[in-house]
Amino acid sequence: MRLFVTSVSIILFFFSIESEAFVPSNINGQTYHHDATITTTRILMASGEGGDKEWAKALLESTAAIPGVFEEEMKMKGLLGKKTGANPKLTANARLVSWLSEEGGVYLSEESTWGEAPHPMAISTETKDEITNESSGRGLLARRDINDGDNLLKVPIKLCLTKSSARTALGKDVLPSEINEYLAVACQLIHERYVLGDKSFFKPYIDVLPETEEVNPTFTWSDDDLSFLNGSPVIAATQSLQMKLQREYDSLLGGDDGLCNKYPSRFPIEHYTMENWTWAFAMLFSRAIRLRNLKEGETLAMVPYADLINHSPFSQAYIDAREDGDWLFSSGEEEVILYADRGYRRMEQIYISYGQKSNAELLLLYGFAVERNPYNSVDVTVAIAPLTESFVKELNDDTIPVDPLAEEKVTFLASVGRESLVDFPCYADRYPVELLEFLRLMQMTPDDTRGKPLNDFDYSRTISAANEAAVLSSVIEAVTRQIDKYPNTEEDDAALIKDKGMFRLLSYNQRMAIRHRRNEKRLLKRTIAALENQMRKSGLDEIDLDRAEGSTLGQLLPGEERRYGMKQKTALEDRLDKMGLPVDIR
Repeated sequence: MRLFVTSVSIILFFFSIESEAFVPSNINGQTYHHDATITTTRILMASGEGGDKEWAKALLESTAAIPGVFEEEMKMKGLLGKKTGANPKLTANARLVSWLSEEGGVYLSEESTWGEAPHPMAISTETKDEITNESSGRGLLARRDINDGDNLLKVPIKLCLTKSSARTALGKDVLPSEINEYLAVACQLIHERYVLGDKSFFKPYIDVLPETEEVNPTFTWSDDDLSFLNGSPVIAATQSLQMKLQREYDSLLGGDDGLCNKYPSRFPIEHYTMENWTWAFAMLFSRAIRLRNLKEGETLAMVPYADLINHSPFSQAYIDAREDGDWLFSSGEEEVILYADRGYRRMEQIYISYGQKSNAELLLLYGFAVERNPYNSVDVTVAIAPLTESFVKELNDDTIPVDPLAEEKVTFLASVGRESLVDFPCYADRYPVELLEFLRLMQMTPDDTRGKPLNDFDYSRTISAANEAAVLSSVIEAVTRQIDKYPNTEEDDAALIKDKGMFRLLSYNQRMAIRHRRNEKRLLKRTIAALENQMRKSGLDEIDLDRAEGSTLGQLLPGEERRYGMKQKTALEDRLDKMGLPVDIR
């Protein structure tokens, strides 16, 4: 492809079906480049009606750079790992690209060809968090300027790992249709990496998957590293997930009735170990994508190349599935497609959102947390025991009256699936309506009900000034109790982070833990400040709470105590359950 200029207009000619890399062209004595190192000069039309100008601009934008230039720039910037010597990650990247092209027809070349624009992305082996400067592993960079809504990638579903591919690989007789998706794909990951090894069709993809310690979700941390999170609710969720994964392993693979014992040739025990099981789930939790628009419904999938994209809570980019082809030519097969959520400049890292996740979720499942996360939250335990006759008798305190509404409250809680001890997520700028509803109910007195049954009230609205004052006071006390659980103050954490020399001596996990616990304390303090401000503005800080306290003493029971009923799922566990993760701990 070349550009020829006359004094009247620009005429474009295509000389061959096979494209060649765009090289410097001499136009009226000036050289124009479309590559990474030289700013593209805007070509002005000698004539035209606007359309020619836009068309020529689009042509320049979609024309490939000189082959290899972008990678050289990445190498100079340290985005391809060490600058000298062999880098096995680069070799693995190249094999993945070749495999995707040869087996799936995925176009990942930096050069254009007939009907295909240059692929707009490149793999970086060493990306960095822009705020903390911590390593974030592999990532995808914009090879050229990208427009909002551009189609960035298409991968056929046949190259993805799904429950369907797992059942095909290991046998539908041993992996029934009703098996949990995570369990099925975990089995296939172990099968492909450890059992088949070099013989695996998916080997080029398996080879770019990181080791467990490179991902480092908290459920793989040592006890020493976890101790840096003491006081944080993520500890309980981590321990719950660890126990759950062990139970799932024992139930599916271990024991006399496990697959390893019943089908040793397909599930050799030396490969289907707990260590490899943990690796498989570290891959699944951190990389699997839920595809929602498949012909047979949604499915969980490990999508090669697409799963290299790092997370940003501010990204709106999305990945989904569709039928291959277009309205005129359709193969009937399905593919995974990625769209850009905004314009990207050349060399800018491309992000996708893993969902509106708190830092506790990100640490638990992905091994990292995000500074300035707008979806960050901290689980706070609220526990108020209705003063039933039996409970007051157990307290053995004659000064505590029985709440005449206590039995009705217990019945009401049971009808809506709540216990008297509940976890709620608190955010920096808000707390859930369900928290207020729960506390408004628990703080009700006969003066509030005026003879009406409890189910006649709308607990999403203020019941009375005294009731609301007791509710907000209860939240403040619950949040304060959560802050008191941390062995270190926010100021201690801030001082440690500020001492960069000392901070760098800690491991990556420990640094992440300290940042996380500091951010949790900051969030909780802001919550208290917002609640106190709300009470002052509403005049609720001057209300005599004796009347509202009559039923509960306004007392929050310690979150660790389970004597008043089985604790239901934590707020974090509840969110994971809604995601479809196999977490069902009580």
